[in-house]
Amino acid sequence: MAKIYSIHSFRGGTGKSNLTANVAALIARAGHRVGVIDTDIQSPGIHVIFAVRPGDVQYALNDFLWRRCRIEEAAQDVTATAVGRFDPAAPRPRLFLIPSSVKTGEIARVLREGYDIGLLNDGIQQLIRALDLDYLLIDTHPGVNEETLLSIAISDRLLLVMRPDSQDFQGTAVTAELARKLDVRDMILVLNKVPAGVDRALLKEQVESAYQAPVAAMLPLSPEMAQLASSGLFALRHPDHPLTQELARIVERLLT
Repeated sequence: MAKIYSIHSFRGGTGKSNLTANVAALIARAGHRVGVIDTDIQSPGIHVIFAVRPGDVQYALNDFLWRRCRIEEAAQDVTATAVGRFDPAAPRPRLFLIPSSVKTGEIARVLREGYDIGLLNDGIQQLIRALDLDYLLIDTHPGVNEETLLSIAISDRLLLVMRPDSQDFQGTAVTAELARKLDVRDMILVLNKVPAGVDRALLKEQVESAYQAPVAAMLPLSPEMAQLASSGLFALRHPDHPLTQELARIVERLLT
């Protein structure tokens, strides 16, 4: 059975999509079939990190939700971008991205009409079967809405991404409480953009005590990540960077 992981943050700007993309690539490079689905339909963007151009997308998640295609038809094979050299005839590794549409009309329709949340759940299960996935990562919309709650509820594990910021601390507390009400038993925290000079041990202790959940990694604030500006996969560009080492710790935890 495939494992489903939701990657969520209460606020935007936490680096959630970059985290999702890099973790997915590292899991695929470990020899697995991985899917990434962008359910941030109102403000999609993870496709940029995988170098998927909007003009090359025939079908997006929106098309499935409007019943224009099967969900697996919206999958973009980004293995070459994420893994590098691989045998096209081999079943593994593979990495597939199901992007959301960046067309303004499609985004406006979702905002105006919404969509069938139950259909998204069915589509996720269909996608796992059709692509024979080992892992599916859901890049959620920040905050709390119906599709986010669905993603959290069906996940085997929830990764909550937050910065060492007072607003993030309060918002993450709301999300963690909701996750427990949804009976999510496996929740881990990722602290991102941690400045140099911070007492990391103390910060980790404070966060774990506040949320009663383990901190899987503390990702350093990185000028190199800022310079990359979401134009590629950081872990592949900087394999020996301390940030990549922390990302590897997250992957190691997810694969156990």
